[in-house]
Amino acid sequence: MAIANVTAASAARRWSMLVVISIGAFLPMTTWFSATAIAPQLTRLWDLSPEQAAWVTGAVQIGFAIGALASSMAGLLDIISLRKVIGVSALAAAAANLCLLFAPSVGLLLAARFVTGMALAGVYPPALKLVSTWFSRGRGTALGILLAALTLGSAFPHLVSAHAAELAWQDVIVATSLAAMAGALLIFWLGEEGPYPFARSTFDPRHIKTLLRNRALMLANLGYLGHMWELYAMWGWILAYIRAGGPGLGVGGPGAASLLAFLVVASGGIGSIIGGIVADRIGRTATAAAMMAVSGLCALTIGLTFVGPLWLFAAVAILWGTTVIGDSAQFSAMATELSDPRYVGTALSLQLSIGIALTFVSIHLTGSMAQTVGWRWSFLVLAPGPVLGVAAMLALRRIPAARQIAHGLR
Repeated sequence: MAIANVTAASAARRWSMLVVISIGAFLPMTTWFSATAIAPQLTRLWDLSPEQAAWVTGAVQIGFAIGALASSMAGLLDIISLRKVIGVSALAAAAANLCLLFAPSVGLLLAARFVTGMALAGVYPPALKLVSTWFSRGRGTALGILLAALTLGSAFPHLVSAHAAELAWQDVIVATSLAAMAGALLIFWLGEEGPYPFARSTFDPRHIKTLLRNRALMLANLGYLGHMWELYAMWGWILAYIRAGGPGLGVGGPGAASLLAFLVVASGGIGSIIGGIVADRIGRTATAAAMMAVSGLCALTIGLTFVGPLWLFAAVAILWGTTVIGDSAQFSAMATELSDPRYVGTALSLQLSIGIALTFVSIHLTGSMAQTVGWRWSFLVLAPGPVLGVAAMLALRRIPAARQIAHGLR
């Protein structure tokens, strides 16, 4: 009876803890895009070249990829308290973000963004693992809700840009830094591991080899790579795409374009929650494959709506925004289910690091495509990603190890 009472109490607490972890991770993650929101002001202030302006965001991605890879190689998330890792990393992100107010040169400005990315590698992956300790069943839904919160953080700069004329750039930096500090305090104060903790490990570089030999996990990671090939390039260029098609679409000034971009990216929050609920009912590989099939179709067809009408373009773009991220949490869930329990944190960090690293290629390729053939058909280069992802999910479903996913639902 006592065990039953403990289990019931844990089940009741898991949803409140999910809210705590989601907010605690969302607040620091706003620093990722803080400089993106004020890029025009920074460009004028520092007289940045187009390449330097692009690195304001790119430096964060490189920092995140290197930080996540280093964490994976060291097995950090399988050794140290997740609550401490998230809290300290969030404070580090806040400090690095504040450095934008005082950076004396462009080099140090970009260095601060790089450090911000490295710090955030200590927020996102451990938050995924921490949520997973509270959910044995319903993990896909829980991680979908966490990803929904982080997706809103990704959409935030577009909402800020829509009202940029009303804000000083310093206010954005201070607000996001304070948000990161608040997230750290929230995790330190209320964050806890749940009733389904993963086994602790010790540092051993051979852990990486163990993960790389796990065929089922590698197929899940291959699907994730296909997903990431599409995701960040779409998010990164959707505003420029809308502005390029503006005259034909009937979009007004830059504020209206930013608002539409916000709606497109923010719709992914709904997609993440729907994807999690569906995955826990019919299986993760089936849900991820369906999401990527729809998002890939949107990448192929959005060019047909480039000149309007606006309602049709918005419908396709929002459908794309909903499905392009709707499968993301399921790849993280599969990593927790297919990995040796001792190496779950390492597996999550490895998955995220290689995925973020791949986005450098797709982002730059999409930009080059736009310069070569124009914006209308530039997103065609993203379609191979979801095709690869669907193929990986279908292959994963066919092997016996897939029965470990979603309690046998795959």
